[in-house]
Amino acid sequence: MGVTDHYRKIEDIPNRFPLFPLPEAILLPRTNLPLNIFEPRYLAMVDDVLAGNRLIGMVQPVNEGIAGPGPIDDAAQLRKFGCVGRLTAFQESDDGHCLITLTGIARFETEFEIETDKPYRVWDVAFDKFKSDLVQGFGEDDIDRDYLLSVLKEYLKANSLDADWSSIRNSSNEFLVNTLSIISPYGVEEKQALLEAVDLKTRAQVLIALAQMELATPDDGSGTKLQ
Repeated sequence: MGVTDHYRKIEDIPNRFPLFPLPEAILLPRTNLPLNIFEPRYLAMVDDVLAGNRLIGMVQPVNEGIAGPGPIDDAAQLRKFGCVGRLTAFQESDDGHCLITLTGIARFETEFEIETDKPYRVWDVAFDKFKSDLVQGFGEDDIDRDYLLSVLKEYLKANSLDADWSSIRNSSNEFLVNTLSIISPYGVEEKQALLEAVDLKTRAQVLIALAQMELATPDDGSGTKLQ
């Protein structure tokens, strides 16, 4: 049994937890997201969730709330949808940072922010739109795996990248699509489109479309392909 399998229905997931806003980073069910935590407010967040239910919500800020590469402003507007994960690995480094891994549970819709004395942001969320996220492999059979892999091979070749094809062949469709979505080198809008895809088939189609657009369009340095 996986570490998130005991969340069998949405009522099993607490609907209030810290949100970690990070552009170009998404989390999806049953996939892992490694994070390097170094800001004091988020180091405090990690300490608190380790002592509690170990849940952190990943959400992207709205573009207008991002002022360069520095820290995200506490008042930055956040995207409406994110994904909650359970902190499943933790390691402190000599420089005071901590390396954590979140394992995705389910996507959520933000409802309202809670006023607290914490240095990080806490929100109430709703999971009603994403009940199927708790069903492992939901929608896998609808994916054209052969076509997805053919586009992936073309994309990797064009970018002079290698892949562990043994692991890819042994991966389930769900794990493959969701992991590719997380590690894909796209911008905020593309990442959000992948997160918000209504089902696994649609997410795979978005991945394919993004790869084909990149193969057909020279990179102009904008960091985004969606208009």
